Amino acid sequence: MSSIKLFDNKQVRTTWSEVEEKWYFVVEDVIAILTDSKDPKQYLKRLRQRDEELSKGWVQFVPILVETTGGKQRMNCADLKGIFRIIQSIPSPKAEPFKRWLAQVGSERIEEIENPEIATQRTRELYKLKGYPDDWIEKRMRSIAIREELTEEWKNHGVKENVEYAILTAEISKATFGLTPSEYKQVKGLKSQNLRDHFNDLELIFSMLGEASTTAIVRTQNPKGLKQNKQTARQGGKIAGDARKALELKTGEKVVSKNNFLPKKKQNEMIG
Repeated sequence: MSSIKLFDNKQVRTTWSEVEEKWYFVVEDVIAILTDSKDPKQYLKRLRQRDEELSKGWVQFVPILVETTGGKQRMNCADLKGIFRIIQSIPSPKAEPFKRWLAQVGSERIEEIENPEIATQRTRELYKLKGYPDDWIEKRMRSIAIREELTEEWKNHGVKENVEYAILTAEISKATFGLTPSEYKQVKGLKSQNLRDHFNDLELIFSMLGEASTTAIVRTQNPKGLKQNKQTARQGGKIAGDARKALELKTGEKVVSKNNFLPKKKQNEMIG
């Protein structure tokens, strides 16, 4: 499970290991926060050269696939113990508050496992901090729940790999909106951002309809494996796609929108 945490309004990409039951943090993100370096990769290289323990591999770096502006790439990550060791090697006034933040992140995950409602509430709070309106947040939270129901059904019907989830998601999106997720991102001017976080109300509603319809069809038709689930994904997406086209016919307006929730500065940079 990958997610983005915020420290002092700066992003730290993280991955939770279900097997090891611990967080892994992208090392470059941590270094960027502690040092304000414009090239954290080179900073880490120099750090390992001057720190004997780091150069000997005292801290285990784990290459993990994470979202970047150029798509998913393998980046060096370290667990909580490794990050604390790296912090010791970096003179930074942010070191102590960052240590406290790391400890909080660890304890929050344990709380979320014991009580999933806490995770839901924290997600709501994160969207509020980003400036999303309350009515949009409620739709987004419902879309997350519907998505989880669908992926659970896929898992129970022979879909195991993340790449297969992506293929099926693309089938639903194509049938619902006439666009794959990657094509949709281009329309909205997005790179590594989560597409659904930039949907407007109608886009969220039709996305939910496509996935909820697919879930219902999977439960009744009982498909097995990727090939059969692709057929049900198209069927579920078509239900939402037909509803979208009917609305567009009545209103004369397209549901797919170029609008996004990017900060104005980033929007101007992309336009320029």
